[in-house]
Amino acid sequence: MTGEAFYLLCGVWALGILAVFIQAIRLSYRIEARSPDLTNRSGYPRKAMMFHTITNTSVARDEETQAMRRRMNRLLLIVLAGFAVMWAGIGLVRRMNS
Repeated sequence: MTGEAFYLLCGVWALGILAVFIQAIRLSYRIEARSPDLTNRSGYPRKAMMFHTITNTSVARDEETQAMRRRMNRLLLIVLAGFAVMWAGIGLVRRMNS
């Protein structure tokens, strides 16, 4: 595989990982809506409170919300692993081309 084709593949890979990250953000907003302590009552838009949902801080304790939180954590682990694989692949191609 040539370097250009590999970098194109990395671009497509990054877009896929970005799509998974957006799914995790949307899931975080759904978790916040189900958790009374995290509900946005200000009327102004705000960023997702992902740190709270990842660490289970002020998140509702019902089983469905906790299942959503575990799914969000899995999605974030997929994102982390996906970018680690891409980083390793780019490093390998750079070493092969030099």
